[in-house]
Amino acid sequence: MRKISIVFALVILLTSSLTLAGPGRGKQEAPGQNMGPTIVDVASSVNAATGEFSILIAALTSADPAVLQTLQGKGQFTVFAPTDAAFISLLGELGLTADQLLSSTDLVTDVLLYHVARGARFSEDVLGSDRIRTLNKSFIFQEGGVLTDQNDRTSSIIATDIPASNGVIHVIDTVILP
Repeated sequence: MRKISIVFALVILLTSSLTLAGPGRGKQEAPGQNMGPTIVDVASSVNAATGEFSILIAALTSADPAVLQTLQGKGQFTVFAPTDAAFISLLGELGLTADQLLSSTDLVTDVLLYHVARGARFSEDVLGSDRIRTLNKSFIFQEGGVLTDQNDRTSSIIATDIPASNGVIHVIDTVILP
């Protein structure tokens, strides 16, 4: 538990400094323009510092390129980001290696899109919703900070409100499946 607290304290520190030092700071920009690091930039920076999102980053580069473009774009999104431990647990459940999972572009794309919702939904918005529509046009259900997928798998939200210029990241402890 202490490791998780240290990691997520570092995440918050890292994202705060990235947001303050991000490009465009102090410039007037048109609404909708990115004024700092995107969701992908933040996840990559956190991964570089902690190694917590290496499989997630690999999945983003293995998925349909439109997923990466979307999460680097100007729209606002909420990402429920599974940790590496969450992915390793899933691989064990499925009896697959990371390479086997990542080689299936369609599967990786579908799973990633199931972890993304339109709009920047901070923790109070997520906790105030009992269901959230995802980019793969399915729903995840939420109750008390626990997400439930279409297969009744559950995932706890373990860190919230990590800001990016194009949305927000919430860290989860289990990969949810469409």
